[in-house]
Amino acid sequence: MTSREIVRRAIEFRSPPRLPFWQHEVDFAPDDVWDIWEMDRAEAGWFFDQGDFDDWGCRWRRTEVKNMGAVVEHPLADWSAWPNYRPPDPRNPFYFERIKPLLDLAGDRYVVVTCHFNLMERAHMLRGMTAFLEDLCVAPERAEALLDMILQFKLELLDELGHRFENKIDGIFLTDDWGTQQGLFVSPAMFDKFFAPRYRQLFEAIHKHGWHVIFHSCGRINALVPRLIELGTDVLNMQQPRTYGLVEFGQTFRGKVCFLTTVDIQATLPTNDEAAIRQEARLLVENWSTPQGGFVVFNYGDATVLGALPEMTRVMFDEFVKLQYFWSNHQPGN
Repeated sequence: MTSREIVRRAIEFRSPPRLPFWQHEVDFAPDDVWDIWEMDRAEAGWFFDQGDFDDWGCRWRRTEVKNMGAVVEHPLADWSAWPNYRPPDPRNPFYFERIKPLLDLAGDRYVVVTCHFNLMERAHMLRGMTAFLEDLCVAPERAEALLDMILQFKLELLDELGHRFENKIDGIFLTDDWGTQQGLFVSPAMFDKFFAPRYRQLFEAIHKHGWHVIFHSCGRINALVPRLIELGTDVLNMQQPRTYGLVEFGQTFRGKVCFLTTVDIQATLPTNDEAAIRQEARLLVENWSTPQGGFVVFNYGDATVLGALPEMTRVMFDEFVKLQYFWSNHQPGN
């Protein structure tokens, strides 16, 4: 069975023969997913390793410590700029010209194209976090106009991607961080009013091409998970299992959505405690997966940024490899 089929079976709860792995770091674990980030590269110069202006006019700045940086200048911080503001061209060939040669390297792996900074993230990058949150409360027409512009860009971007490469792609990786370490940025009612209908359109457009919706969101977003599932999320990329309440969260939601997850990147990996890392990997498999699937092992990708020793990544994957046949080994008679 190919890597692509193993991942698809895990996402769709069709009993994969083992746990699939999304990682390119260790040679002793499977490498089942081929992820392509090039659609996010800005023609203006910005990319994840380079702070600069992006194509939306947001200026990024990076610190000396390795990271992707943050937006420090917001082109719509003054709303008077709105009438003359124009988003990038979503069908600009620049966003797609590097994808084909990368697709040719995928082999038999499951192919993901990333589409970072969606509704919430792009809105506060354009407007500024404080200003955008205020708009949601006191100037909702501004928030609606901004979100509609972003959504239209995303829909056309994905439409163009589909025209060019539809049958060679399996999933779209979306990002919108939605929470602090305590809870959501906005109330569930506000999410339903401003964001849910637009996410539904976005997810339906992705499904129309036959792709899975893979949604990343940091923070304690427990209250949002049922809504994201209802709206059409196929895979949730969760990187802070301890923040959600590891055992309780898994037992509440396993079997309802596929999890793309790792040992906690803030609470566990940085401790450099090998026993704790191994225990958490086992707890995740036991409590977040099912015999039918619903679990993909994930790698954050840069242990040093987290304050973890590089060898802790190897420890984590060593334990997940030992657990890759967990459900086969726990069938009756085994």
